[in-house]
Amino acid sequence: MTLARRTLLALALTASASTFFAPVVQAQDRQEITIGATAGSNIEVLRQGIKPLLEKRGYTVKLVEFNDYVQPNIALAQGALDANFFQHITYLNRFREDRKLDIVDVVQGPMAPFGIYSKKRKSLADVKPGDRITLANDPANLAHGLALLADQKLLTLKPGADPIRVTEKDIAANPLNLKLQPIEAAQIPRTLDDAEYAIVNGNFAISSGLKLTDALLLEKTPDHYMLVLAVKGKDKQAPWTLALADAFRAPEFKAVLVQKFPGYARPAFLQ
Repeated sequence: MTLARRTLLALALTASASTFFAPVVQAQDRQEITIGATAGSNIEVLRQGIKPLLEKRGYTVKLVEFNDYVQPNIALAQGALDANFFQHITYLNRFREDRKLDIVDVVQGPMAPFGIYSKKRKSLADVKPGDRITLANDPANLAHGLALLADQKLLTLKPGADPIRVTEKDIAANPLNLKLQPIEAAQIPRTLDDAEYAIVNGNFAISSGLKLTDALLLEKTPDHYMLVLAVKGKDKQAPWTLALADAFRAPEFKAVLVQKFPGYARPAFLQ
């Protein structure tokens, strides 16, 4: 091979390598982060607790609000978002498996706990045969709601049923013949004028004007129902992702939660 041909080949390989590595360099140098979250407490936690910390480190943060549990993951997978914060690990695992998406969890964060609310009953002790209960219809949150009812002895689940995967088919006994009505989670607060009870996701309770203290019962949120920050798999070790995770672990973030978000369930490292 002549010197000229070797030189041309080397230049071609260098150009190819530069083109291949260019997106990685751009991802590492990213200074603007777009994060999606559902309305209410989830986006407010980001706005008041996480965004200011990232801005102190020189990042520009854009928050995008959603009112359902499907679009935030689709937007993340398609690149419209860099990260999202709205779901627990059970939902994330099922969603990415069903949709074949490369999205991963990075760090846990706080959440407004599930609650049982009512305008027609003063307590769960007042439940009557045939009472209607509305709860979320997506698989992960439906299981969450059914498990909460089972914990309160209003339903009995089949022996051996996985409480994070149960469906209505796993109900072994419903002695009061309660009428369960699964609907879209964001719409559940609107059913309080009609249904006897409603199991409301905390973020949608707050976005609809309910207070956590209005609940007849607030659950003690198990660890697997804590919310997680999610990113695309290729971005898990990006500097901006690590900066996001650091913000969730920061003492300053914990202080914001204590002051502005009392009653929220928090992972162990934020206790």
